[in-house]
Amino acid sequence: MPLVPLLPLFHRFNREHFSGSLVQGSQPLLAVRWSDGRLRKTAGFYRRGPLLAAAGGQGSEIVLSRPLLEPLPQSATESTLCHEMIHAWIDLVLHVREGHGPHFHARMAAINAAQNEFQLSVRHQFPVPITPPRWWAVCPCCGRRSPYRRRMKKAACRQCCDRHHGGSWHASCVLVYEPASLED
Repeated sequence: MPLVPLLPLFHRFNREHFSGSLVQGSQPLLAVRWSDGRLRKTAGFYRRGPLLAAAGGQGSEIVLSRPLLEPLPQSATESTLCHEMIHAWIDLVLHVREGHGPHFHARMAAINAAQNEFQLSVRHQFPVPITPPRWWAVCPCCGRRSPYRRRMKKAACRQCCDRHHGGSWHASCVLVYEPASLED
């Protein structure tokens, strides 16, 4: 299915589900665009930050994956855009920092109840090519193994930090990385 222009959809969803709060005057509070073709692991994302603003951008943006969404029905694009708009609304309007927390779930439920064109969810079920992990991160305390695409400096086992250190990061829980073999 050919890609649809995102700005008209953005304005429609903003009116229908966000009471017009994601625009000031007629200008969106954030940029909305298709990816340049490199975004292949996720259907879309909301990004905020001073780096974007310092580079002359609006400070926040929603980017949707051209490679993942182009072959899918328009409802996939609509649900992904609306999902990312919830993140933008929580950040730019409510001024709350949360991922898929209570504000997200409440707005998602309200939007799903108000329309039946698409269904919003926390995780999409679109076909994404699976890339095997390059590394296994192993917790030295509990031995739990988790797949990672790249090594992360000073990443620690959350469960062991919670259990043994009151939820605070601790050096004894720093993950040790092992290269993943082709058999994993």
